[in-house]
Amino acid sequence: MPPVRSTRNLKELPKFRDGLSYLYAEHAVIEQEAKAVALYDDSGVTLVPVAALGVLFLGPGTRITHAAIRALADNGCTVIWVGESFCRFYAQGLGETRTAANLMRQAKAWADPELHFRVVRRLYEFRFADPLPETFSLQQIRGLEGVRVRTAYSRWSRETGVPWRGRHYDRGNWAAADPINRALSSGAAFLYGICHAGIVSAGYSPALGFIHTGKLLSFVYDIADLYKTDALIPVAFKVTAESDEMIERRIRVAMREQISQVRLLDRIVEDLHRLFDDLDLHGNVVDFDDDPSRPGFLWDPAGDVSGGISYGGDDLGESSEESER
Repeated sequence: MPPVRSTRNLKELPKFRDGLSYLYAEHAVIEQEAKAVALYDDSGVTLVPVAALGVLFLGPGTRITHAAIRALADNGCTVIWVGESFCRFYAQGLGETRTAANLMRQAKAWADPELHFRVVRRLYEFRFADPLPETFSLQQIRGLEGVRVRTAYSRWSRETGVPWRGRHYDRGNWAAADPINRALSSGAAFLYGICHAGIVSAGYSPALGFIHTGKLLSFVYDIADLYKTDALIPVAFKVTAESDEMIERRIRVAMREQISQVRLLDRIVEDLHRLFDDLDLHGNVVDFDDDPSRPGFLWDPAGDVSGGISYGGDDLGESSEESER
């Protein structure tokens, strides 16, 4: 165990939303300590009150005991294993976000064509300062988005003096890409990691994408695209302008600093909730986890099962649910 040099109490932690707090740790040992967990590293020991902690991110070089995991789980804290400063997402445990409510809202919006389109519009609207005209088709909106992104590339090319010939790279021949494209690809991987972590922390699925579909990380790509023009593109051009040497490592370091500076993790979770807030889901999404010991209901589109649930707005199913209450 690392030597103890000092003791610090973290009474205030950065906030996600509605009191949800998070902590990132790397190169440390984590053990249970009374009603807290103790984080041992080169600087000493940090006592973290688990009741105030919503998500614990474990970076490289961390070791955690079974007792600490149990204490975190008992207090509803999600544990997520990530790469250095969120650059990769590896695995997750279950915490307070084990509730299925957000996932069910996302799935309901994803499966309904009308709601799906409304979420797509919101994903694009988040990127523009002015509201999009209601009469615009999806093709017109994508045209505006293309102009916005191309303008960002051109602007940073002019400001940094880095030549820009378009977004081109061959995954089978990484070295053939020019430095700016390698910087953009490496930085995007870092951005995907932190977006992935934010999505699962808030109880959503990374697979149920709205603009992107068909991949396990489709929703990650949807969310990451919200931040590329202000968090990725400027950093990639600035790093490339400095030097072509070790560009992959340098872009990761620069992205880490940028993400911390703009508090991107807070923005990600806030935007996730805004994306589905006030969305007409054609009926309330039932939160089965209000009682953790309750197994849930049976799906019942016809209303033949006592307490059955129908998600299609079937009156009989909904009536059966109400009568059970």
